[in-house]
Amino acid sequence: MLLIALLSTGCTRVQPRKLTIAAAADLSFALDEVSRGFLQQYPAIDVQTAYGSSGNFYAQIRNHAPFDVFLSADVEYPRKLAGEGLAVADSLFVYALGRIVVWVPAESALDPATALRAAAVRHVAIANPQHAPYGRAAEAAMRSLGVYDSVEGKLVLGENVAQTLQFVESGAADVGIVALSLAIAPNVRDRGRYWQVPMEAYPKMEQGGIIVKESAAARAFRSWLLAPGGRGTLQRYGFYLPVN
Repeated sequence: MLLIALLSTGCTRVQPRKLTIAAAADLSFALDEVSRGFLQQYPAIDVQTAYGSSGNFYAQIRNHAPFDVFLSADVEYPRKLAGEGLAVADSLFVYALGRIVVWVPAESALDPATALRAAAVRHVAIANPQHAPYGRAAEAAMRSLGVYDSVEGKLVLGENVAQTLQFVESGAADVGIVALSLAIAPNVRDRGRYWQVPMEAYPKMEQGGIIVKESAAARAFRSWLLAPGGRGTLQRYGFYLPVN
């Protein structure tokens, strides 16, 4: 408790403490907002966030990458780290349920609700299912909707779900299956249109986190994310919230 007090707003002479977060790419806008609020309360913590695919971060942490907190788009990755003794077991938590959408640029003539079936579509972007949970959800949804066989040869794989969105924006793909949290972000929502894929079309996406390296700063960030302010921000970005 003393260290947390030293990290708070009233102790501006404290040497900044670095907190490095590995975060799933679907959090890239929501977590930036959460972090701004956190830094107002804890200005002595230097938060540095890397965004990418959860599977790649899992592999990096297993190889001792220097992250303090891991926020995954699939809770199974941090759960595995806890089981392997590579993270703080009692810090495991579920912070949100993710959702996917079919997204097209604002100027596209395609209807996002029917775009996956459109003959004019040449390329469909999804995150790489081998290491990106949103890619696995996209593949499962396409199979459930009965369109996978017709689009399999058109697939363009992004390293993560944020790159998937970039592929569609750049014209490398006509349509993409991306995270709702990215589609409704303030600096994206006016650039495209989307259709929410029914949640029953893909497995529930439990997004979870864990503290990799124990510290008061990491505990403070975990608490902040799970507090009403952090949860409210996630909800505004289209995440479902788990029941406590």
